[in-house]
Amino acid sequence: MDKNYWITDQPIEIDDCIQKVTRPEAGAVSTFLGIVREFTHGKKTLFLEYQAYIPMAEKKLAQIGEEIEEKWGDTRTAIVHRIGRLEISEIAVGIAVSTPHRKDAFEASKYAIDRIKEIVPIWKKEHWEDGTKWLGDQKEETSYESQIPTEEEMKNG
Repeated sequence: MDKNYWITDQPIEIDDCIQKVTRPEAGAVSTFLGIVREFTHGKKTLFLEYQAYIPMAEKKLAQIGEEIEEKWGDTRTAIVHRIGRLEISEIAVGIAVSTPHRKDAFEASKYAIDRIKEIVPIWKKEHWEDGTKWLGDQKEETSYESQIPTEEEMKNG
C-alpha cells in the first residue's frame, strides 16, 4: 500500500504526514486534525472506538489522494486514520496536503476529510455516559446498532 495513506493503532504524529508532502515546489502545506471531542449532540462522550476494513480503507485513502491530484494538480497528500480506543482530545485522523499555493491546499484538505467520511470503511463506536452506539459511517447517517459488518460482508459488497 502507498506509504502516504495508512491506518494505524498508534497515536498520530502530524509531522509524519507533513514530512511526506513537503517538497521544494510547494509553497503551502495545509494540515487537518480530527480530534475526539467530549460532547456530541449534547451527550458527554467518554471515549471512541474505531474499527476499519484496513485493506479497503487504505485503498480508499489513496483514491482520495488521486482525486485531489486530478482536481488540483501538482499536489502531494498524506492521510492517516487511527483505529482502536481513542480518548478525549486524541487525534483520530491526520491530513496533510502540499500545493504550490495556499488556496488549493486549504480546499484539498477540506475535500479530503469530506471524502473520508463518504467512502472510507471506518466505523466509530461512541461510548457515552449513558450507553454506546456503532455508527455505520462517519457521516453518521447509518447506524449498526449491534455490530459493524464483517470483513466477508465488506468483500461481498
